[in-house]
Amino acid sequence: QNAHVLGFYDFYLPKNEVWTYNMETGKWKRENTAGDVPPSMSGSCAVCVDHVLYLFGGHHARGNTNGFYMLNLRPTDKELRWEKVKQCSGTPPSSKDKLGCWVYKNKLIFFGGYGYLPHDTHRGTFEFDDTSFLNSTFPRGWNNHVHALDLETFTWSQPITKGNPPSPRAAHACATIGNRGYVFGGRYRDSRMNDLYYLNLDTWKWSEMIPPPHNGPVGRSWHSLTPVSTDYLFLFGGFTTDKQPLSDAWIYCVSKNEWKTFEHKHSDKPRLWHTACANEEGEVIVFGGCANNLLAYQRAAHSNEILIFSVQPKSLVRLCLEAVICFKEMLASSWDCLPKHLLRNVSQRVGSNNTSGS
Repeated sequence: QNAHVLGFYDFYLPKNEVWTYNMETGKWKRENTAGDVPPSMSGSCAVCVDHVLYLFGGHHARGNTNGFYMLNLRPTDKELRWEKVKQCSGTPPSSKDKLGCWVYKNKLIFFGGYGYLPHDTHRGTFEFDDTSFLNSTFPRGWNNHVHALDLETFTWSQPITKGNPPSPRAAHACATIGNRGYVFGGRYRDSRMNDLYYLNLDTWKWSEMIPPPHNGPVGRSWHSLTPVSTDYLFLFGGFTTDKQPLSDAWIYCVSKNEWKTFEHKHSDKPRLWHTACANEEGEVIVFGGCANNLLAYQRAAHSNEILIFSVQPKSLVRLCLEAVICFKEMLASSWDCLPKHLLRNVSQRVGSNNTSGS
């Protein structure tokens, strides 16, 4: 959950709420949670594996944390209950926020972030933020640490990586394709970078992807990077070194090591610190984030609008369903001939007036 910036004060959203969005009906549903509810935080790292939401780290009213929580999104008793995981073995990541995560072979692999100096030995680099000494009892900084959590044994490990790793960073974006964990950009000191690396999640070797010169996105942080196929990544939005919010979109082709701009209809809607995910129809769904300079002493322009990017051609089934809805006056009398799951899909869309894309 993101924090509003109102002058010098942070305002956190309610910590016990989980919202789900139905892509068929276009409607939101709020669900209250119970159990070991996490504190209200920003900059946490959340990922969903097999209908379980895992939440790590973040920044709350008392500083950074390395707390680790689980939320079963399909409980048997229909009640959503948080569980704080306290029995992990091994050395966990240090307390931090604005980190990234890859999911591979039933492991959560965390990279980077901004937070406190680790108490224990951590492989990798930690560099203090000089400005954090001025306004904090516990100064913070950036790191490029890699930590893996085995979801079967709940054991933390620190893999020994090879190659030249990325510099310490935070507010970067991570994406997984096959056995590669990609990371693009992020903030390190006064710079917001536009470098692209991947970590081989089998051999733990770092590689930097250097595209042709003058061909690619500008440096940024608080952006999103979303896999849309086995060969393509979709990059959207972010925040530049000059503190400008971005609305540009890019497609990265893995096999060609090539960036291409992606033209879209949301060019007047910059976003930073948003979330993004892809559905089975080749669409990227972006939600939330801020549309202006989050660091300025003014009210942050947070958004609750959903942006949809059609990155790939729609399936034939999807195109036919949209045609059925578009010409419902002519075809509604024949809808009962549709298979039940397709009829339910059409009925949901028509009943909610959610005919986007038709």
